[in-house]
Amino acid sequence: MRQIVLDTETTGINPKLGNRIIEIGCVELIDRKLTGNNLHIYLNPDRESEEGALAVHGLTTEFLSDKPRFHEVVDQLRAYIQGAELIIHNAPFDLGFLNHEFKLLNLPEFTTHISGVIDTLVQAKELHPGKRNSLDALCDRYGISNAHRKLHGALLDSELLADVYLAMTRGQNSLGMDVEEEVVSISESMEAVALAEIIFVPASADELAAHQATLADLDKAVKGQCIWSALMAPPEPQQAAA
Repeated sequence: MRQIVLDTETTGINPKLGNRIIEIGCVELIDRKLTGNNLHIYLNPDRESEEGALAVHGLTTEFLSDKPRFHEVVDQLRAYIQGAELIIHNAPFDLGFLNHEFKLLNLPEFTTHISGVIDTLVQAKELHPGKRNSLDALCDRYGISNAHRKLHGALLDSELLADVYLAMTRGQNSLGMDVEEEVVSISESMEAVALAEIIFVPASADELAAHQATLADLDKAVKGQCIWSALMAPPEPQQAAA
């Protein structure tokens, strides 16, 4: 199965107000493995970025001035994503911009070229209700390093999201393409060790004495009986009813 992890950066948050896409980053997965066949495009939007957006991505008008316009790369983009399933964090935002760009060129909507969309923000909210589910929060939750992410970047965010998606769906959780992880089921691991081979080693007399001394110290510290002493104490005999 071919999947494309996609992210965009834009001049603002609303394409209906004339905001445009300025960066597209795509990471390819085939059968849940990273292929390295990525796509990264900067675009000249022919307008300034809004102040809030510029603070997020840092892509200045000067930097983008010599980059291609969207109509110059649309065929390359269509060929790359054709028939793939897309993985996007907060998909309505990116798809709204992409559909708008295609509409400006009198082309069928962007979504008509793909087989489907997985929104990892929706997935994360279902898995972690009531918790923060931004890309940074998910990287922290799944132990994915994003220390190098000072500003948002479409390709970098797509690479991080690929790791997050694979971790969330219990797949490979590393960007390394040469390492395959061996997954052993619980039943297989239990079968590997016969029960007769499990050896029980009781505590020695010295170890039991040390344990009792520790409990005594705890009792002394709480000026009574600590919870471990209470749990280990023999039950009091019940008195017979008169």
